[in-house]
Amino acid sequence: MTTARDVQLRSDSDLTPDSSRGVGDRIHSFLSNIPTGLLWIMVVLWSIPTLGLFINSFRTRDAQRNSPFWQIFSDSSNGYGSPSLANYNEVLITGNGLIDNLLNSFAIVIPATIIPIALAAFAAYAFAWIDFKGRKWLFIGTVSLLAIPLQTSLIPLLRLYGNGWTLGIPFIDKTIRFFPDLDLVGQPVAVWLTHTGFALPFAIFLLHNYISELPKDVFESAFIDGADHFKIFYKLVLPLSTPVLAAFAIFQFLWTWNDYLIALTMISSTGDSLPITVALANVAGRFGQFEHLLSAAAFIATIFPITVFFALQRYFVRGVLAGSVKG
Repeated sequence: MTTARDVQLRSDSDLTPDSSRGVGDRIHSFLSNIPTGLLWIMVVLWSIPTLGLFINSFRTRDAQRNSPFWQIFSDSSNGYGSPSLANYNEVLITGNGLIDNLLNSFAIVIPATIIPIALAAFAAYAFAWIDFKGRKWLFIGTVSLLAIPLQTSLIPLLRLYGNGWTLGIPFIDKTIRFFPDLDLVGQPVAVWLTHTGFALPFAIFLLHNYISELPKDVFESAFIDGADHFKIFYKLVLPLSTPVLAAFAIFQFLWTWNDYLIALTMISSTGDSLPITVALANVAGRFGQFEHLLSAAAFIATIFPITVFFALQRYFVRGVLAGSVKG
């Protein structure tokens, strides 16, 4: 016997006749009914290129050129040489020296991840729980910065880092310097400063949505007990905001580590401060004579983002959905 509760629990799509259902409803219903096993098959198929990249990183140049990766066990019998760590030794130590580039990437990624989290957490708490004049308009202005295209700001920032910002006044023949010449062009600090600036609006928006939904009673009890804002922030807000902080850390780490455009603009394609993404473009050589090293170099570059993601993945979904549902 069907009860009223059973009818209420049914979705609207189940109660709607097929003839009156729109295209969007039908597509949604089809996607919702895809078996989990099929999704896992898609995951496996999507992982095959990564597996091939990993296997080829141990193969010689001739083996990569003349046979697919699944024939790795027959390389020796075909005269292509045995699988070895020679490619890794070449790209890390004897040839390209990617260890220095990995260190340069960490010199960029670590500040570009920690600094936005620290600044955005303070700002998000202030926007959420501190009542000051112009708070709402300032928050709107901060979130509006998300609309600024990154590409349109790179050249002005490059000139700012290299030459500072001066403004000449013709009537009195004077020049006013608004920003000093920091001589940052070609240095990792120019890259992580740029990433920090463009990450802050999104970080503040994400953290604010989560912190503003924390129970109000907790804050009121803390204020009654004599706690100030700094104590509440460190003792209550930060521990309760671990999921969203970890989610943003994943986003920012992956975005900064995989960045090529900002690093290429601020550092150029030559020099001693190249991160791993820019250095990868030079691994194959000028005419591609060392293309067999790309698989080893690319896999080295992917190890650290994959490690960070799986280390923090339990916080990922909780952090992404932070503040999306009230109550």
